[in-house]
Amino acid sequence: MKALILAAGFGSRLMPLTQDNPKCMVEYRGKKLIDYEINALRGAGVSEIAVVGGYLFEVLKSYMESQFSIKNLYQNKNYDKTNMVQTMLCAREFLESCVKEKQDLMISYADIVYSAEIVRALVESQEPLSIVVDKDWRTLWEKRFANPLLDAETLKIKEGKVLELGKKPKGYEEIEGQYIGLFKFSHHFLPQVLEFYDSLDRGAMYDGKDFLNMYMTSFLQGLIDRFGGAGAVEIHGGWCEIDFKSDLEI
Repeated sequence: MKALILAAGFGSRLMPLTQDNPKCMVEYRGKKLIDYEINALRGAGVSEIAVVGGYLFEVLKSYMESQFSIKNLYQNKNYDKTNMVQTMLCAREFLESCVKEKQDLMISYADIVYSAEIVRALVESQEPLSIVVDKDWRTLWEKRFANPLLDAETLKIKEGKVLELGKKPKGYEEIEGQYIGLFKFSHHFLPQVLEFYDSLDRGAMYDGKDFLNMYMTSFLQGLIDRFGGAGAVEIHGGWCEIDFKSDLEI
């Protein structure tokens, strides 16, 4: 099992905390966000971790090498003009190494805090594509937002499979959980993931975004539609997202 952390973002909504540090190095309860992630991944037995940086890349690179001895570092030089999917593909060499070495690959956003227990649940999933889903998402969202429905996204599950995610919901009945930004590709499935990416129309729009700025949820939805759903790894809280300064107080 390997892991890739997508840490290219600027984090404008956390300014001035991100003036001199990438978003993933903002501190939450005495530790940097990425510290929690690496400790959770390693605590669950995921030993080989790669990171894709962008904003203030040299700051992140120095910290990863000195604090965690992580050498698999990639850079999205166009972090300010692209989105998560492009950041992930900046580490295509790492993705391809998982295929060659027959290692499943976990993908993690860099602005979330989670435990080794959640990682272990994801490791155990045998689906080609597995997505962590918080069934108790509303408890957290009600603390974060006056109207949780305005920020939340659809997530529909049938017989243990995620069939839809990332859309604008019309009501709470369309939200059976919340995607937290943590998922896994099996090494058997990764060649199809890369082939699917290569086949996408570079001139098309994806949920209102051009190819370079496609949301990760749009990409995952495309895989779900093409290959018949994704395994839902259900959790009940035990994580948080740090997107606003107010999140640090919750």
